[in-house]
Amino acid sequence: MTAQRTEGEGREPTHTHPAVTHSHDHYHVTHHHTGGAGDSLEHRVYWHTHPHNHNELTHSHDYDRDDEEQHHGREAHVHDHAAPTQSPA
Repeated sequence: MTAQRTEGEGREPTHTHPAVTHSHDHYHVTHHHTGGAGDSLEHRVYWHTHPHNHNELTHSHDYDRDDEEQHHGREAHVHDHAAPTQSPA
């Protein structure tokens, strides 16, 4: 496992969330090329619910930690849908 750290701290000091497996609606965001010239992209968002895991995470941020906990389900998530409760070794 790779050690995590922050290079600097936001308004919330560096903290660590333990690994967890849980279920809630979670969002996925894709970039869709609109077909125009250049970098014409739009965000497309979809969501669904199934059990998934989060590895231990050490980080800092500028928003309130209570908001982070309360609104976790509003965050976009990335995971392997073939094995959403398993992390790569």
